[in-house]
Amino acid sequence: MGKAVDPPPLRPGVARTVEANTRVLKRVGARLPFFAYIAEIWKFRHFIFFDARSRVQSANNNDKLGSLWTVLNPILNGLSYYLIFGLLLQTSRGVENFIGFLIIGVFTYQLTARSVNSGARSISRNTTIIRAFTFPRATLTIATITRETMAFLPVIITMLAMVLIFPPVENITWMWLMIIPIYALQALFNLGLSLLLARWVAFSNDFSNIINFAMRIWMYMSGVFYSFDRYVDHPTLLAILNLNPLHQAMTMVRDSVLYERLPSWESWAILGGWAVGLLIIGGLVFWKAEESYGHDS
Repeated sequence: MGKAVDPPPLRPGVARTVEANTRVLKRVGARLPFFAYIAEIWKFRHFIFFDARSRVQSANNNDKLGSLWTVLNPILNGLSYYLIFGLLLQTSRGVENFIGFLIIGVFTYQLTARSVNSGARSISRNTTIIRAFTFPRATLTIATITRETMAFLPVIITMLAMVLIFPPVENITWMWLMIIPIYALQALFNLGLSLLLARWVAFSNDFSNIINFAMRIWMYMSGVFYSFDRYVDHPTLLAILNLNPLHQAMTMVRDSVLYERLPSWESWAILGGWAVGLLIIGGLVFWKAEESYGHDS
């Protein structure tokens, strides 16, 4: 077999036609197939973690109390809700350990509220980065939810400590460990919802104002400071309200921490179904618009 002969060097002013296999070329910023897109996100897992951790550590640096505000905010909110709904409106009637009931409701709601509000804006607030670099845009939303979930860890400790401090004092049981999978499912739900909303907010920032309004309504419909037991005479309404995943998360944590009983399988099914379903739907909707992020709408 003869050796390959190199082509003669070009003389100045002489052009040469070179054949290229264009089938292997990819357009910069082109959307990958869905499962390839997920695999690409996995390659950025270290960026997601370190970005989330650094932002948690630098949060509230301009405040004298720093990250302590992450814990103080739900405490102050819970105090105001207790004064208004517990003392003035008497929604505490018939609720066993209303203070613990309220603490868990407020803290659990804050996880979703902070995650969704930040996650929905994760694309619109990072257009400069999106235009400058090529990477899966979903990593920005995932990093945001990871950050909020990591910031919630000391909040959980504070919540449990308050349950132990304020009477009636609850017993520590192995059922308290159930809050780990409960909040994990809630974090997945937050991610799926944030991916869905981030697509809409990236299209029009007006949606962010609607989200703020919707979150307030959602809080009042989730039983943060009252029990759904008052609707036992309205079974249809009660069945609809029980489909609320945020209410189910609160109920499951309350059952595990306050009432020493395991969450029902119906609660696991509702919260798990919402988490998985929204993660798939939100992921697909977000991925469909991958190439449009960073462009003026």
